[in-house]
Amino acid sequence: MKKALYILFGFSFLITSSYSQSFKKDTLGLNLTKIALANQSDSYVTFPLDIGNIAPLMFEANISPSFVIRERKDARLMAVLTSQIIIRMYNEYSYPVRTPSYMPQLSFYYLTGDKKSANHITVFGRVAHHSNGQNGDFFNEDGTVNLLSGNFATNYMELGLIRTSYSKIRNAVKFYKTSLEMHPKSWMLSELHGKYSGLRWHNTFHAFKLPLTGSSTTKKPHFSLKVETTWMFDAINNWDTFSLNRLNAGLTFYYHPKFLEDIGFFVQFYHGTDYYNIYFQNKLDVIRFGLMTEILRF
Repeated sequence: MKKALYILFGFSFLITSSYSQSFKKDTLGLNLTKIALANQSDSYVTFPLDIGNIAPLMFEANISPSFVIRERKDARLMAVLTSQIIIRMYNEYSYPVRTPSYMPQLSFYYLTGDKKSANHITVFGRVAHHSNGQNGDFFNEDGTVNLLSGNFATNYMELGLIRTSYSKIRNAVKFYKTSLEMHPKSWMLSELHGKYSGLRWHNTFHAFKLPLTGSSTTKKPHFSLKVETTWMFDAINNWDTFSLNRLNAGLTFYYHPKFLEDIGFFVQFYHGTDYYNIYFQNKLDVIRFGLMTEILRF
């Protein structure tokens, strides 16, 4: 697994290095709405073809509609309300859907610099909730975590920056996002203290390759690549300060064929702790395939 992580970081370094050269002002219409939506969670559904140590699933679905709140289209300040839900249907008798993740959130974005430039720095903040809609005891009688009906709930805030740029040579739009996610102890269940990370550093690089044809208002990316890492800082599970157990990493490649309007295909590699509410103590190494709605136009 360490070898796979080194390959992932090496690949992401090459990608980010190749895109970091001489970006300049361009007429591409990258307004705040597009920047915000590109950095919200995409809706997707996976195929029952997962490769790895995740439990056999019929599908995992992320339902994440974004409701934009703004005064006008060219506003520097806007909010996005998201009622995100992640659902897993297990490939078992009766195909149960167990403890969905409910993740409503309100995000604020402020655009700095020249609105007419394709290169921006955007400041953002987020207040969010994450629970599983259950009210049973967190632990079973034998001391194990109650995965079927145990109560899981936490609230958190996230603060960060998004650097947006456009490469005229490569005809690609790029986003680099870095943020701190904080779960105050008074905002989470006491059973989660020392087990669920309440201080996380996120970094994301996301590149959209645009087609050569079409106007700047109708270009639909045919390819995109996303590299994500999360490092958990606080004292959890007696892990050493620099233990690789603290690292979550993901690599997603998305392809949007011309014959489909609003959906495309994706393949994703993920390594790290399970993000599915009370299943957080599980470690995942999985490759998955599915459909994703990435309907941005540049």
